[in-house]
Amino acid sequence: MSVRITSLPSGLKVVTHDMSHLESAAIGVWVGAGSRFEEDNEHGLSHLLEHMAFKGTKTRSAADIAEEIEAVGGEVNAATSVETTSYYARVLKADVPLALDILSDILRNSVFDAEELEREQHVILQEIGAALDAPEDRVYDIFAEAAFPGQPIGRTILGTAETVKAAASPMLDSYLGRHYRGPAMVIAAAGAVDHDRLVGLAGDALAGLAADTGPAPVAATYRGGEVREERELMESQIMLGFQGIPYGADDFYTAQILSSIVGGGMSSRLFQEVREKRGLCYSIYAFHWSFADTGIFGVHAATGPEDVAELMPVIVDELDRAAGEIADREVRRARAQLRAGLLMTLESPAARAGQLARQILLFGRIIPPDELVARIEAIDADRVRELAARIFGGVPTLASVGPINGMMDRAAIANRLGTRLNG
Repeated sequence: MSVRITSLPSGLKVVTHDMSHLESAAIGVWVGAGSRFEEDNEHGLSHLLEHMAFKGTKTRSAADIAEEIEAVGGEVNAATSVETTSYYARVLKADVPLALDILSDILRNSVFDAEELEREQHVILQEIGAALDAPEDRVYDIFAEAAFPGQPIGRTILGTAETVKAAASPMLDSYLGRHYRGPAMVIAAAGAVDHDRLVGLAGDALAGLAADTGPAPVAATYRGGEVREERELMESQIMLGFQGIPYGADDFYTAQILSSIVGGGMSSRLFQEVREKRGLCYSIYAFHWSFADTGIFGVHAATGPEDVAELMPVIVDELDRAAGEIADREVRRARAQLRAGLLMTLESPAARAGQLARQILLFGRIIPPDELVARIEAIDADRVRELAARIFGGVPTLASVGPINGMMDRAAIANRLGTRLNG
C-alpha cells in the first residue's frame, strides 16, 4: 500500500494513497474545525463559510469555479460536521493540479461578497426551514441538544434563522483566520496522484498559512435530558441515547461492534425483536457517534402512534439483555461487518481520502489497515457485554417528535435499566 505523508513548514500535512491503476483521483482539504468551534454569536458560521467558499474569489467568480471544474468532467463539493469541514473534488489524474488550485483559491482568496452572502443566507434559511419541517431530521437536532444542553457540541450545524441572518463578511474572515491554520489542515488525495508533485503544488498554493494552532473548542459535558415535540403526524420519531466513547478511547471499536449487534442491520437484535417479531415499527437502528472528547450511543425508531407505548419497554429490555447475553457468534458477525466496511473503503478513492484525513486530524498518524483489523479481531463478547453494561447503566437522553401518548419517560427508563443492570 503506497501511502505517504509530508508535513509542510506551516504544519499543513499532505497525505496520499497512490492507486496507480486508476485514471482518476479524489482530493480534498480537511479542516479540524466545525460547528462546535463556534462562539455563541457564530452559530451556523462554519456551514455558512462552507457555502460561501464557492461564491467567488479574487480571481474567479462563482460561475468560473463551477465551469472550470466541470469543463474537465470533474466535480467539487464541501461538507460541514461537528468537528471538521471538508472541501473536495473528484477529477481525472491530469486535472489534479487544477482541482488543488481551485480548492486552495476558495480557501485563501474568497471575497465574501455582500450580495452573494445575502443570497446564500436566504438559501440556508430555506435549509433550516426544511429541517424543522422534517420530523426525522428534527428529532436528531433536539436529541443532541438534550444530550449536551447549552453547549456548542449540542447545537445544530445549520444554525438558527437569527444567527444566520446576523452573519456578516467580517465574521467569516475572522472565523477563517482563527481556525483555518496549518496545524489544523490536511490535504488528502487518493487514486492516480503523485505525492511529490502534490506536495510541491500545495507548498505554493497554500503558502502563508499561520503555523500556530487556533483556539480549542469548548470541552463537552454529556448531561442527558428529555425533549418532546408533540405534533399531529402519522408517525412518531423517537430517539433514546446514552454517553458513548470518544474516538481515541480503547473501546471505540467495541462501541461500534455493540451498535451493530444491537441495531446495525436486519440481523440485529432490535430489528429482529421490534420489527420482525412484533411489528412495532417500520424503521429502527442503533448508532454510535464519536467526538474528540466524548461520544453518544443512540437508538432511533419511527413508529405509529398506536405502538408508542409498547415500543419503548421492548427497546429497553433489549438493551438490558445486551449487557448480559451477547454471544460469540454475534460478535464474530459484527466484527466481520466492521472489518468489511473498513477494507471496502480502500477501494474508493473518495472514501479513502476522507479516511486518511480524519486519521491525521484525530490521531496524528495513518493507521495501517492490518492494525485496524487486529484491533477489531481482538474484541470478544466479554468486552462488548462489559461496555454495554457501562453505557446502558448511564444517564439516558430521550427525544421525540410526533404523537407520543403513553411513551415511557426518561426517569422510568433509567429506573428500569438501573434496576436490572445493577442487580
